[in-house]
Amino acid sequence: MSSSSAAVSGIGRIPEAVPLSLCTREPYVPADRLVAEMVPPPRFDSVRFDTYIPDPNQPSQTEAVRVLSGFATGLGGAPAGGTAGKRRLFGFGRPRKKTPTGPRGVYLDGGYGVGKTHLLASLWHAAPAEPELKAFGTFVELTNLVGALGFQKTVQTLSGHRLVCIDEFELDDPGDTVLVSTLLGKLVDAGVALAATSNTLPGKLGEGRFAAADFLREIQGLSAHFRALRIDGEDYRHRGLPEAPAPYSDEQVTKAAYATEGASLDEFPPLLDHLARVHPSRYGALTDGLKAVCLTDVQPVPDQSTALRLVVLADRLYDREVPVLASGLPFDKLFSEDMLNGGYRKKYFRAISRLTALARDAKGLVEH
Repeated sequence: MSSSSAAVSGIGRIPEAVPLSLCTREPYVPADRLVAEMVPPPRFDSVRFDTYIPDPNQPSQTEAVRVLSGFATGLGGAPAGGTAGKRRLFGFGRPRKKTPTGPRGVYLDGGYGVGKTHLLASLWHAAPAEPELKAFGTFVELTNLVGALGFQKTVQTLSGHRLVCIDEFELDDPGDTVLVSTLLGKLVDAGVALAATSNTLPGKLGEGRFAAADFLREIQGLSAHFRALRIDGEDYRHRGLPEAPAPYSDEQVTKAAYATEGASLDEFPPLLDHLARVHPSRYGALTDGLKAVCLTDVQPVPDQSTALRLVVLADRLYDREVPVLASGLPFDKLFSEDMLNGGYRKKYFRAISRLTALARDAKGLVEH
């Protein structure tokens, strides 16, 4: 019996509309929407450098704001696109005769929860260019854009930008490594400035995930495009905050879903199965219009492929500020010890951190 059926037959009167279900959604995202949505997500729409609060015990955070502010200022001048634009020297307004040497981008390296996405979005907002001349997207969204438009069309589209920001930059397989290395090289040649965030230094990308040593040339080529900027600190999402709420009962979650307009209600295991049928680049569209996600019977994630899909869903829910109410196991028990000690451990810890923050946001759904 589904959660929705159980709610109606086993809990008593719930005189509200039937909740939505993620498992019934299979969104199609046209290529023009992919391009149009390459802007900071709702959570980071209003962030700026002056809304970033550096930890006074971590001077690298203050330094990051200073460096990125200067980086944004250096983006003045004509846009990269067009015949004249492609001959602009990055950071100045004069024509260039050849591709300049040295890093033409900034790469924010640090643990989860130190505010890297906040800073990357702030850079996007601060860059002196019209929104259509700068792009912001996750690494997954960038690679999917290539799949939707084709490589040459993607190069043509993004070469007209002054700045391309890539959040959650990670290399999970050889195909992505060769693809992105070539793509970014083309963009740099076109005069596009780059900025990225990651939990891994550029030269260490891919370690523990595939035979990265076999793609050393591509990885070193990627590294050459960036100046790495280390940001230290603890996870701000839990700094000084009370412990996340324990999971609720199936009954509490179901009642809250029926009482919350725009909430979805799904059992966790079927949802994991459904995620395998939807490309991760569409997980944002999967959550369109949702005010809350309610999950029953949360269980350990069975395998790494499923776990990586769940990480992407957690990122999209966090970006869109969608609270998550759940029953079953707490979120810090989702991933096995082997997963938390493996090559993707930073992704899993980020997912736990973000889901925990969203669980805290959902507490009011039960209380009200």
